[in-house]
Amino acid sequence: MKDGRLTGRHVALIFASGFTVIVAVNLTLAYSAVRSFPGLEVENSYIASQVFDVNRKAQDALGWDVSAVIEGKMLRLSLEDANGPVRPDITRATLGRATHIREDRDLVFRLDGRAHVAQVGDLGTGNWNLRLKAIAEDGTLFQRRIVLWVRQ
Repeated sequence: MKDGRLTGRHVALIFASGFTVIVAVNLTLAYSAVRSFPGLEVENSYIASQVFDVNRKAQDALGWDVSAVIEGKMLRLSLEDANGPVRPDITRATLGRATHIREDRDLVFRLDGRAHVAQVGDLGTGNWNLRLKAIAEDGTLFQRRIVLWVRQ
């Protein structure tokens, strides 16, 4: 372009440079997504889909109102039905980020009279998920993902 003319060679270089940037960004994003993927939710999604509606209806029939709040370094989990607090057998409770498992922590709850409480330690600001599995008195499996926001 010494004389200010745009030639076919220049256009080809601009075109190739643009696509090189696009491919590099896509490869970087794909690598980051695969590296941070925590794993499978279920082993066989087809089988899980066959019982999903049945499980959801059974859980809804329990009539539980579930809420969770972080108070300092404690998580307070409230499980109530029309008659008041319920005390299911909590088989698994994992608190972690929505996007990765590096900060996951398994919680151990104890009853404080009205709610279940667990130590969570210092949490970073942002979106946290409590993945809860519990067994109701009638044997119904209760599963929920409860979104919590930590503000500091």
